Amino acid sequence: MSRGKRYDTEPKLNMKKVFAVIIAIAVIIMFIFIIKKLLVKDKDTGTISSSSYFALYKDNKWGVIKSNGDIVIDPAYQEMIVIPNSKNAIFICTYDIDYETGEYKTKVLNEKNQEIFTNYDKVEAIANKDENNNLWYEENILKVEKNGKYGIINSTGKELTSIEYDEITASAGIKNSLKVKKDNKYGIINEDGKVVIPTSYADIEEIGKDNKSGFIVKNENNKYGVIDYSNNVILNCDYNKIYKIHSNDLYVVTENTLQKVVRTAENGTSTDVLVKGYDEITGILATKDSGVIFKKANKYGIMDLSGNVILDAQYDYLKEAKTGIFIAKKGDKYGIINSSNEEKLAFNYTSISYNEKADIYVAEDSELNSSILNNNLETKLTGFLLELNTDKGYIKMRIDGQYKYYNLKFEEKQESDIFPNRTLFLSKKDGKYGFVDKTGKVIVDYVYDDAMEQNDYGFVAVKKDNKWGSINSKGTVVQEPTYNLDDYLLINFIGRWHFGLDINMNYYNQE
Repeated sequence: MSRGKRYDTEPKLNMKKVFAVIIAIAVIIMFIFIIKKLLVKDKDTGTISSSSYFALYKDNKWGVIKSNGDIVIDPAYQEMIVIPNSKNAIFICTYDIDYETGEYKTKVLNEKNQEIFTNYDKVEAIANKDENNNLWYEENILKVEKNGKYGIINSTGKELTSIEYDEITASAGIKNSLKVKKDNKYGIINEDGKVVIPTSYADIEEIGKDNKSGFIVKNENNKYGVIDYSNNVILNCDYNKIYKIHSNDLYVVTENTLQKVVRTAENGTSTDVLVKGYDEITGILATKDSGVIFKKANKYGIMDLSGNVILDAQYDYLKEAKTGIFIAKKGDKYGIINSSNEEKLAFNYTSISYNEKADIYVAEDSELNSSILNNNLETKLTGFLLELNTDKGYIKMRIDGQYKYYNLKFEEKQESDIFPNRTLFLSKKDGKYGFVDKTGKVIVDYVYDDAMEQNDYGFVAVKKDNKWGSINSKGTVVQEPTYNLDDYLLINFIGRWHFGLDINMNYYNQE
């Protein structure tokens, strides 16, 4: 899958706009989280390529550029060209669009502007969205249509399924899982085309955050149950609703009009665990049999599985971050408490999140400053959080106007430690910006009013007299400062092309 693979660069933040647009911060942080580095085989030449490809926009037309700034597909298309995997030269073009009927045609081009996969009526990327509504595409597969039926192929054109399905869509927010429809029944296949769950249900969706957690299924009587990844019945289809709230053998269901917690038993049956004392169950605690988060009179609390209230319903939000530790909200401020209602972090923050992989907390105040806390809830860093990258194991902060890097142990690192392949490193002297190499030798003189760090493709954005331009990896000016980008949230260049105004579209232009 290409989780946010629209975003395969590391564009940097325009601080002026970031501080002005609070909502966009969450989008930007997510944008940065999903960066991945891949080398893939060029399917036409058989060579290994580290190039990336991006949509370009010029004169109201769409094309494609390579990560060195060269135009690959001239801007000639009315609709944005879809690039499912930025490392693979597969470009899906839409044309002959009838906006009244919704009918359209597609064709797929390679880097040589040659049409490929021509033996199908239509070829499309498989789109998906994460929990924050960010769009991404399945990287390594495409949906193909022939004579009104659908199948999937890989990036070489190999058919991974027969062209036999009535529908193929991504399972919302889930990797390696496709929902398929055949003869008015639904099932699940993976990206290799293997049938995971046969097409035998009136509807189906994952119950968890991956395709191994099991599935909520609906039968022909509009009743819901649960099956596991091997199609074994966990809960019979006896319920009016099953929620995506479960832990171990506990599930939250609605039977008739009663929401309750049940425990699985033999042969798909269940026993009631909790049936009263709340208006709504919103979570099951991680430790087996420890209890649930409930809602009553629009306030949140905790009760055990016997119905005894452990924590009165008094909070406006409550979520378990890790065992026994909860992110809570009072009024419009967030803090952290334990299951004994002891305050572990004061209610002074506009948001708090917990990163399970890094085992750290991020608490943000009304000025958009972030406090980074360890698993003991000790504040280790304070500043503006620019990036938390668990794959590469670093945190990037802006502290006192300077970019700072830290590992996940909160030890300060140099930019060259994190990015050893970079050739230019941002430096500041007498209020002006320039660039040095790893040895500290000045490569670009201190003549710029602002500048960004080098991106993955060797380019840096520089600002002079309120205009932005770009420099290549050798320090040579590629684009003289020309563009006023005050309204842009992300400042990033590939050659002479700068990142587009709409960060959700991942394109470059020269406007």
